[in-house]
Amino acid sequence: MPASKKTARRSLPVTAAALTALTLLAPAAHAAPGPSTSPPASPSATPPATMSSVGGARLGRPGTQVELAGGAPVLPKDLTARSWIVADAESGEVLAAHNAHWRLAPASTLKMLFADTLLPKWPRTAQHKVTVSDLAGVGAGSSLVGIKEEETYSVHDLWLGVFLRSGNDAVHVLSAMNGGVDRTVAEMNEHAEELQALDTNVVSPDGYDAPRQVSSAYDLTLFARSGLQKKDFREYASTVRAKFPGRTAKDKKGKVSRESFEIQNTNRLLAGDSDIGVYPGIAGVKNGNTTNAGATFTGVAERGGKVLLVTVMNPAKSEHNEVYKETARLFDWGFQAVGKVKPVGELVPPRSAVGASPAPGASGRDQGVDGKGSVGTKPVAGATAADGSTGIGAAAGIAAGVLVLLAGGAFLVNRRWPLPELVRRRSRR
Repeated sequence: MPASKKTARRSLPVTAAALTALTLLAPAAHAAPGPSTSPPASPSATPPATMSSVGGARLGRPGTQVELAGGAPVLPKDLTARSWIVADAESGEVLAAHNAHWRLAPASTLKMLFADTLLPKWPRTAQHKVTVSDLAGVGAGSSLVGIKEEETYSVHDLWLGVFLRSGNDAVHVLSAMNGGVDRTVAEMNEHAEELQALDTNVVSPDGYDAPRQVSSAYDLTLFARSGLQKKDFREYASTVRAKFPGRTAKDKKGKVSRESFEIQNTNRLLAGDSDIGVYPGIAGVKNGNTTNAGATFTGVAERGGKVLLVTVMNPAKSEHNEVYKETARLFDWGFQAVGKVKPVGELVPPRSAVGASPAPGASGRDQGVDGKGSVGTKPVAGATAADGSTGIGAAAGIAAGVLVLLAGGAFLVNRRWPLPELVRRRSRR
Protein backbone atom coordinates (compact mmCIF):
# COMPACT_ATOMS: atom_id res chain seq x y z
CA MET A 1 0.00 0.00 0.00
CA PRO A 2 1.59 3.33 -0.99
CA ALA A 3 2.56 5.71 1.80
CA SER A 4 0.72 8.97 2.14
CA LYS A 5 2.65 12.04 1.03
CA LYS A 6 2.02 13.64 4.37
CA THR A 7 3.65 10.77 6.24
CA ALA A 8 6.56 10.38 3.84
CA ARG A 9 7.46 14.03 4.12
CA ARG A 10 7.81 14.21 7.86
CA SER A 11 10.84 15.88 9.30
CA LEU A 12 13.54 13.57 10.64
CA PRO A 13 15.75 15.70 12.90
CA VAL A 14 19.29 14.50 13.58
CA THR A 15 21.73 16.07 16.01
CA ALA A 16 25.18 16.94 14.65
CA ALA A 17 28.06 15.15 16.33
CA ALA A 18 31.77 14.76 15.77
CA LEU A 19 33.99 11.71 15.51
CA THR A 20 35.20 10.60 18.90
CA ALA A 21 38.64 9.20 19.72
CA LEU A 22 38.66 5.43 19.78
CA THR A 23 40.94 3.01 21.61
CA LEU A 24 42.80 0.35 19.70
CA LEU A 25 42.39 -3.00 21.48
CA ALA A 26 41.00 -5.62 19.10
CA PRO A 27 38.44 -8.06 20.50
CA ALA A 28 39.28 -11.70 20.85
CA ALA A 29 37.55 -13.90 18.32
CA HIS A 30 34.76 -16.08 19.67
CA ALA A 31 34.32 -19.72 18.90
CA ALA A 32 32.30 -20.40 15.80
CA PRO A 33 31.03 -23.47 14.05
CA GLY A 34 33.42 -24.77 11.43
CA PRO A 35 32.82 -24.07 7.74
CA SER A 36 31.81 -27.70 7.23
CA THR A 37 28.63 -27.18 9.27
CA SER A 38 25.80 -27.81 6.80
CA PRO A 39 22.68 -25.66 6.82
CA PRO A 40 19.39 -27.42 7.45
CA ALA A 41 17.25 -28.36 4.47
CA SER A 42 14.65 -26.00 5.93
CA PRO A 43 14.65 -23.81 9.05
CA SER A 44 13.65 -25.63 12.24
CA ALA A 45 10.28 -25.03 13.89
CA THR A 46 11.96 -24.22 17.20
CA PRO A 47 15.40 -22.75 17.90
CA PRO A 48 18.17 -25.30 18.43
CA ALA A 49 19.33 -25.84 22.00
CA THR A 50 22.77 -24.57 21.02
CA MET A 51 23.65 -22.22 18.21
CA SER A 52 26.72 -20.36 16.98
CA SER A 53 28.68 -18.48 19.63
CA VAL A 54 30.09 -15.87 17.25
CA GLY A 55 29.83 -12.59 19.11
CA GLY A 56 29.56 -14.22 22.54
CA ALA A 57 28.33 -17.34 24.26
CA ARG A 58 24.99 -15.82 25.31
CA LEU A 59 24.07 -15.16 21.70
CA GLY A 60 24.20 -18.91 21.09
CA ARG A 61 21.53 -19.63 23.67
CA PRO A 62 17.84 -19.93 22.74
CA GLY A 63 15.39 -17.39 24.11
CA THR A 64 15.76 -13.76 25.07
CA GLN A 65 19.14 -12.52 26.24
CA VAL A 66 19.29 -9.18 28.09
CA GLU A 67 21.15 -7.89 31.15
CA LEU A 68 19.18 -5.04 32.70
CA ALA A 69 20.96 -2.68 35.08
CA GLY A 70 19.49 -0.05 37.40
CA GLY A 71 17.10 2.26 35.63
CA ALA A 72 17.00 0.17 32.46
CA PRO A 73 13.62 -0.11 30.73
CA VAL A 74 12.03 -3.54 30.42
CA LEU A 75 11.76 -5.05 26.97
CA PRO A 76 8.49 -4.61 25.09
CA LYS A 77 6.00 -7.29 26.09
CA ASP A 78 4.35 -7.74 22.71
CA LEU A 79 7.24 -9.05 20.60
CA THR A 80 6.30 -12.10 18.52
CA ALA A 81 9.27 -12.43 16.14
CA ARG A 82 11.07 -15.77 16.01
CA SER A 83 14.37 -13.93 16.17
CA TRP A 84 15.59 -10.35 16.75
CA ILE A 85 18.61 -8.33 17.79
CA VAL A 86 19.32 -4.77 18.98
CA ALA A 87 22.90 -3.54 18.61
CA ASP A 88 24.90 -0.33 18.87
CA ALA A 89 26.15 0.33 15.33
CA GLU A 90 29.25 2.17 16.50
CA SER A 91 30.54 0.02 19.36
CA GLY A 92 29.09 -3.23 18.05
CA GLU A 93 27.67 -4.03 21.47
CA VAL A 94 24.57 -6.22 21.38
CA LEU A 95 22.11 -4.68 23.84
CA ALA A 96 19.59 -7.52 23.68
CA ALA A 97 18.76 -10.45 21.44
CA HIS A 98 16.27 -13.26 20.97
CA ASN A 99 17.49 -16.41 19.20
CA ALA A 100 20.12 -14.25 17.49
CA HIS A 101 21.84 -17.15 15.67
CA TRP A 102 18.72 -19.09 14.69
CA ARG A 103 19.21 -20.01 11.03
CA LEU A 104 16.05 -18.91 9.24
CA ALA A 105 14.99 -18.08 5.71
CA PRO A 106 16.09 -14.45 5.14
CA ALA A 107 13.89 -13.27 2.22
CA SER A 108 15.04 -10.05 0.54
CA THR A 109 17.07 -8.86 3.51
CA LEU A 110 19.70 -11.09 1.89
CA LYS A 111 19.99 -8.39 -0.77
CA MET A 112 22.09 -6.44 1.77
CA LEU A 113 24.81 -9.07 1.33
CA PHE A 114 24.27 -9.02 -2.44
CA ALA A 115 24.79 -5.26 -2.51
CA ASP A 116 27.74 -5.29 -0.11
CA THR A 117 29.41 -7.89 -2.33
CA LEU A 118 28.74 -6.38 -5.77
CA LEU A 119 28.42 -2.60 -5.30
CA PRO A 120 32.14 -1.87 -5.76
CA LYS A 121 32.30 -3.68 -9.12
CA TRP A 122 30.98 -1.04 -11.50
CA PRO A 123 30.72 2.76 -11.65
CA ARG A 124 27.13 3.88 -11.25
CA THR A 125 27.19 5.47 -14.72
CA ALA A 126 27.96 2.16 -16.48
CA GLN A 127 25.28 1.12 -18.97
CA HIS A 128 23.92 -2.35 -19.69
CA LYS A 129 21.47 -3.53 -22.33
CA VAL A 130 19.27 -6.26 -20.90
CA THR A 131 19.02 -9.57 -22.77
CA VAL A 132 16.51 -12.36 -22.42
CA SER A 133 19.06 -14.55 -20.66
CA ASP A 134 19.71 -11.85 -18.04
CA LEU A 135 16.22 -12.36 -16.63
CA ALA A 136 16.25 -16.16 -16.73
CA GLY A 137 15.60 -17.79 -13.39
CA VAL A 138 13.60 -14.99 -11.79
CA GLY A 139 11.25 -16.83 -9.44
CA ALA A 140 7.51 -16.90 -9.93
CA GLY A 141 5.78 -14.26 -7.84
CA SER A 142 9.02 -12.32 -7.35
CA SER A 143 9.02 -8.65 -6.46
CA LEU A 144 9.96 -6.77 -9.63
CA VAL A 145 10.95 -3.22 -10.47
CA GLY A 146 9.85 -3.60 -14.10
CA ILE A 147 13.00 -4.15 -16.16
CA LYS A 148 12.36 -4.76 -19.86
CA GLU A 149 14.36 -6.87 -22.27
CA GLU A 150 16.35 -5.01 -24.94
CA GLU A 151 16.27 -1.80 -22.90
CA THR A 152 19.42 -0.16 -21.53
CA TYR A 153 19.80 0.74 -17.86
CA SER A 154 22.54 2.37 -15.85
CA VAL A 155 24.05 0.58 -12.88
CA HIS A 156 22.55 3.38 -10.77
CA ASP A 157 19.08 2.51 -12.11
CA LEU A 158 19.58 -1.16 -11.31
CA TRP A 159 20.65 -0.50 -7.72
CA LEU A 160 17.65 1.75 -7.20
CA GLY A 161 15.53 -1.18 -8.35
CA VAL A 162 17.24 -3.49 -5.87
CA PHE A 163 16.97 -1.22 -2.84
CA LEU A 164 13.65 0.57 -3.38
CA ARG A 165 11.49 -2.09 -5.00
CA SER A 166 13.48 -5.17 -3.94
CA GLY A 167 13.49 -6.06 -7.61
CA ASN A 168 14.58 -9.63 -8.24
CA ASP A 169 14.77 -8.71 -11.92
CA ALA A 170 17.39 -6.07 -11.10
CA VAL A 171 19.32 -8.60 -8.99
CA HIS A 172 19.41 -11.08 -11.86
CA VAL A 173 20.59 -8.46 -14.35
CA LEU A 174 23.42 -7.40 -12.03
CA SER A 175 24.27 -11.07 -11.43
CA ALA A 176 24.44 -11.61 -15.19
CA MET A 177 26.79 -8.63 -15.46
CA ASN A 178 28.90 -10.30 -12.76
CA GLY A 179 29.30 -13.52 -14.71
CA GLY A 180 26.10 -15.28 -13.71
CA VAL A 181 24.07 -16.36 -10.70
CA ASP A 182 26.39 -19.23 -9.73
CA ARG A 183 29.44 -16.97 -9.60
CA THR A 184 27.51 -14.32 -7.68
CA VAL A 185 26.26 -16.84 -5.13
CA ALA A 186 29.80 -18.13 -4.62
CA GLU A 187 31.11 -14.60 -4.07
CA MET A 188 28.30 -13.81 -1.63
CA ASN A 189 29.07 -16.93 0.40
CA GLU A 190 32.77 -16.05 0.38
CA HIS A 191 32.02 -12.51 1.55
CA ALA A 192 29.68 -13.79 4.27
CA GLU A 193 32.51 -15.95 5.60
CA GLU A 194 34.86 -12.94 5.54
CA LEU A 195 32.32 -11.01 7.63
CA GLN A 196 32.14 -13.97 10.05
CA ALA A 197 28.48 -14.39 9.14
CA LEU A 198 28.70 -18.16 9.52
CA ASP A 199 24.97 -18.81 9.89
CA THR A 200 24.43 -17.80 6.27
CA ASN A 201 24.21 -20.04 3.24
CA VAL A 202 23.28 -18.31 -0.03
CA VAL A 203 21.51 -20.29 -2.74
CA SER A 204 19.70 -17.49 -4.62
CA PRO A 205 21.23 -13.97 -4.70
CA ASP A 206 17.86 -12.24 -4.39
CA GLY A 207 16.69 -14.03 -1.23
CA TYR A 208 13.94 -15.93 -3.06
CA ASP A 209 12.97 -19.05 -1.11
CA ALA A 210 15.32 -21.93 -1.85
CA PRO A 211 16.23 -25.17 -0.03
CA ARG A 212 19.11 -24.68 2.43
CA GLN A 213 19.08 -20.90 2.02
CA VAL A 214 19.39 -19.53 5.55
CA SER A 215 20.76 -16.61 7.52
CA SER A 216 20.18 -15.21 11.02
CA ALA A 217 19.31 -11.95 12.72
CA TYR A 218 22.94 -11.72 13.81
CA ASP A 219 24.30 -12.20 10.28
CA LEU A 220 21.81 -9.81 8.67
CA THR A 221 22.96 -7.16 11.15
CA LEU A 222 26.57 -7.82 10.16
CA PHE A 223 25.62 -7.36 6.49
CA ALA A 224 23.92 -4.05 7.23
CA ARG A 225 26.84 -2.81 9.31
CA SER A 226 29.34 -3.69 6.59
CA GLY A 227 27.23 -2.32 3.75
CA LEU A 228 26.60 0.98 5.53
CA GLN A 229 30.29 1.72 5.31
CA LYS A 230 29.83 2.20 1.58
CA LYS A 231 28.64 5.62 0.44
CA ASP A 232 26.46 4.26 -2.38
CA PHE A 233 24.91 1.63 -0.10
CA ARG A 234 23.89 4.36 2.36
CA GLU A 235 22.46 6.48 -0.41
CA TYR A 236 20.37 3.73 -1.98
CA ALA A 237 19.19 2.35 1.38
CA SER A 238 17.94 5.78 2.44
CA THR A 239 16.32 6.91 -0.82
CA VAL A 240 12.56 7.21 -0.43
CA ARG A 241 11.50 7.59 -4.05
CA ALA A 242 13.08 7.86 -7.50
CA LYS A 243 12.33 7.92 -11.21
CA PHE A 244 12.94 4.61 -12.98
CA PRO A 245 13.33 4.19 -16.76
CA GLY A 246 10.44 2.63 -18.65
CA ARG A 247 10.12 1.66 -22.30
CA THR A 248 11.67 3.50 -25.21
CA ALA A 249 8.85 4.96 -27.31
CA LYS A 250 8.58 6.68 -30.68
CA ASP A 251 5.95 9.32 -31.34
CA LYS A 252 4.08 9.96 -34.60
CA LYS A 253 6.85 12.23 -35.82
CA GLY A 254 9.45 9.53 -35.26
CA LYS A 255 11.00 11.17 -32.19
CA VAL A 256 12.40 8.60 -29.77
CA SER A 257 12.07 9.15 -26.04
CA ARG A 258 12.34 7.08 -22.88
CA GLU A 259 9.38 6.83 -20.56
CA SER A 260 9.85 6.80 -16.79
CA PHE A 261 7.79 6.02 -13.71
CA GLU A 262 8.16 6.64 -10.00
CA ILE A 263 9.23 3.94 -7.60
CA GLN A 264 9.00 4.22 -3.82
CA ASN A 265 10.94 2.44 -1.11
CA THR A 266 9.04 -0.49 0.38
CA ASN A 267 10.72 0.06 3.77
CA ARG A 268 7.68 1.35 5.70
CA LEU A 269 9.73 2.88 8.53
CA LEU A 270 11.40 5.05 5.88
CA ALA A 271 8.43 5.83 3.62
CA GLY A 272 5.50 5.39 6.01
CA ASP A 273 2.18 3.68 5.39
CA SER A 274 -1.47 4.03 6.34
CA ASP A 275 -0.99 2.43 9.76
CA ILE A 276 2.62 3.35 10.54
CA GLY A 277 4.57 6.59 10.37
CA VAL A 278 8.13 7.34 9.35
CA TYR A 279 10.37 6.40 12.26
CA PRO A 280 12.30 9.44 13.59
CA GLY A 281 15.96 9.16 12.64
CA ILE A 282 15.50 6.17 10.30
CA ALA A 283 18.11 5.79 7.58
CA GLY A 284 17.46 2.41 5.90
CA VAL A 285 18.18 -0.50 5.45
CA LYS A 286 16.25 -3.45 3.91
CA ASN A 287 13.00 -5.40 4.22
CA GLY A 288 11.83 -8.73 2.86
CA ASN A 289 8.85 -11.08 2.76
CA THR A 290 8.45 -14.58 1.33
CA THR A 291 6.31 -17.62 2.09
CA ASN A 292 9.06 -19.45 3.98
CA ALA A 293 10.67 -16.44 5.66
CA GLY A 294 7.61 -14.46 6.59
CA ALA A 295 8.43 -10.78 7.06
CA THR A 296 12.04 -9.81 7.77
CA PHE A 297 13.64 -6.41 8.29
CA THR A 298 16.91 -4.77 9.27
CA GLY A 299 16.87 -1.06 10.09
CA VAL A 300 19.33 1.60 11.21
CA ALA A 301 18.29 4.74 13.07
CA GLU A 302 19.93 7.62 14.98
CA ARG A 303 18.77 9.46 18.07
CA GLY A 304 20.72 11.71 20.42
CA GLY A 305 24.05 10.86 18.86
CA LYS A 306 23.48 7.11 19.14
CA VAL A 307 23.05 4.85 16.12
CA LEU A 308 21.30 1.49 16.52
CA LEU A 309 20.82 -1.49 14.26
CA VAL A 310 17.72 -3.66 14.74
CA THR A 311 16.89 -6.87 12.89
CA VAL A 312 13.52 -8.64 13.23
CA MET A 313 12.70 -11.97 11.60
CA ASN A 314 9.26 -13.50 11.07
CA PRO A 315 6.79 -12.10 13.62
CA ALA A 316 4.08 -14.61 14.53
CA LYS A 317 1.48 -11.87 14.75
CA SER A 318 -0.18 -11.39 11.37
CA GLU A 319 -1.13 -7.73 11.78
CA HIS A 320 -0.38 -5.45 8.83
CA ASN A 321 3.20 -4.08 8.95
CA GLU A 322 3.88 -6.06 12.16
CA VAL A 323 7.59 -6.46 11.37
CA TYR A 324 7.99 -2.68 11.27
CA LYS A 325 5.93 -2.16 14.41
CA GLU A 326 8.04 -4.62 16.37
CA THR A 327 11.20 -3.03 14.96
CA ALA A 328 10.02 0.42 16.05
CA ARG A 329 9.32 -0.84 19.57
CA LEU A 330 12.80 -2.35 19.76
CA PHE A 331 14.34 0.90 18.51
CA ASP A 332 12.43 2.82 21.19
CA TRP A 333 13.63 0.39 23.84
CA GLY A 334 17.21 0.45 22.58
CA PHE A 335 17.54 4.23 22.63
CA GLN A 336 16.25 4.25 26.22
CA ALA A 337 18.46 1.32 27.23
CA VAL A 338 21.83 2.50 25.87
CA GLY A 339 24.19 2.85 28.81
CA LYS A 340 21.72 1.12 31.14
CA VAL A 341 22.20 -2.49 30.08
CA LYS A 342 25.20 -4.76 30.12
CA PRO A 343 25.94 -6.01 26.58
CA VAL A 344 25.14 -9.66 25.98
CA GLY A 345 27.50 -9.94 23.02
CA GLU A 346 29.05 -8.00 20.17
CA LEU A 347 29.02 -7.64 16.41
CA VAL A 348 32.37 -9.02 15.33
CA PRO A 349 34.51 -7.27 12.70
CA PRO A 350 35.48 -8.91 9.40
CA ARG A 351 38.28 -11.45 9.58
CA SER A 352 40.63 -9.18 7.66
CA ALA A 353 39.94 -6.27 10.03
CA VAL A 354 40.91 -8.05 13.24
CA GLY A 355 44.08 -6.43 14.50
CA ALA A 356 44.05 -3.75 11.79
CA SER A 357 44.76 -0.19 12.83
CA PRO A 358 44.70 3.11 10.95
CA ALA A 359 47.77 4.97 9.80
CA PRO A 360 48.98 7.61 12.29
CA GLY A 361 46.82 10.68 12.03
CA ALA A 362 44.31 8.99 9.73
CA SER A 363 40.83 10.43 9.87
CA GLY A 364 37.51 8.93 8.87
CA ARG A 365 36.87 9.19 5.16
CA ASP A 366 33.96 8.06 3.10
CA GLN A 367 35.01 5.69 0.34
CA GLY A 368 32.81 5.73 -2.74
CA VAL A 369 32.75 3.14 -5.51
CA ASP A 370 35.49 5.05 -7.29
CA GLY A 371 37.69 4.88 -4.20
CA LYS A 372 37.82 8.64 -3.74
CA GLY A 373 37.16 9.44 -0.12
CA SER A 374 35.15 12.40 1.05
CA VAL A 375 33.42 13.09 4.33
CA GLY A 376 29.72 13.77 3.87
CA THR A 377 29.07 17.23 5.28
CA LYS A 378 26.18 18.58 3.22
CA PRO A 379 22.54 18.65 4.27
CA VAL A 380 20.98 15.74 2.47
CA ALA A 381 17.45 15.05 3.59
CA GLY A 382 15.02 15.92 0.88
CA ALA A 383 17.91 16.34 -1.54
CA THR A 384 17.14 15.62 -5.17
CA ALA A 385 19.66 13.77 -7.31
CA ALA A 386 20.24 14.54 -10.96
CA ASP A 387 17.86 11.76 -11.90
CA GLY A 388 15.14 13.09 -9.63
CA SER A 389 15.59 10.55 -6.84
CA THR A 390 14.95 11.78 -3.33
CA GLY A 391 15.63 10.46 0.11
CA ILE A 392 17.34 10.91 3.41
CA GLY A 393 20.80 10.37 1.97
CA ALA A 394 20.29 10.73 -1.77
CA ALA A 395 23.08 13.25 -2.36
CA ALA A 396 26.01 12.76 -0.01
CA GLY A 397 25.48 9.91 2.45
CA ILE A 398 23.28 9.27 5.43
CA ALA A 399 22.91 11.90 8.09
CA ALA A 400 22.11 9.15 10.56
CA GLY A 401 25.79 8.64 11.25
CA VAL A 402 26.34 5.21 9.77
CA LEU A 403 29.73 3.63 9.37
CA VAL A 404 32.54 4.77 7.04
CA LEU A 405 35.84 3.41 5.86
CA LEU A 406 39.01 4.99 7.14
CA ALA A 407 41.61 6.55 4.85
CA GLY A 408 43.60 3.83 3.15
CA GLY A 409 40.82 1.30 3.69
CA ALA A 410 41.98 0.19 7.16
CA PHE A 411 39.34 -0.38 9.79
CA LEU A 412 39.76 1.01 13.26
CA VAL A 413 38.89 -2.07 15.24
CA ASN A 414 38.66 -2.41 18.99
CA ARG A 415 35.01 -3.23 19.45
CA ARG A 416 34.32 0.08 17.70
CA TRP A 417 33.99 1.03 14.09
CA PRO A 418 34.05 4.79 13.49
CA LEU A 419 31.10 7.01 12.70
CA PRO A 420 31.32 9.97 10.36
CA GLU A 421 30.41 13.43 11.50
CA LEU A 422 26.65 13.58 11.64
CA VAL A 423 24.97 15.92 9.23
CA ARG A 424 22.04 18.14 10.12
CA ARG A 425 19.19 17.25 7.82
CA ARG A 426 16.57 19.46 6.29
CA SER A 427 12.90 18.60 6.54
CA ARG A 428 11.56 16.72 3.54
CA ARG A 429 9.28 18.93 1.52
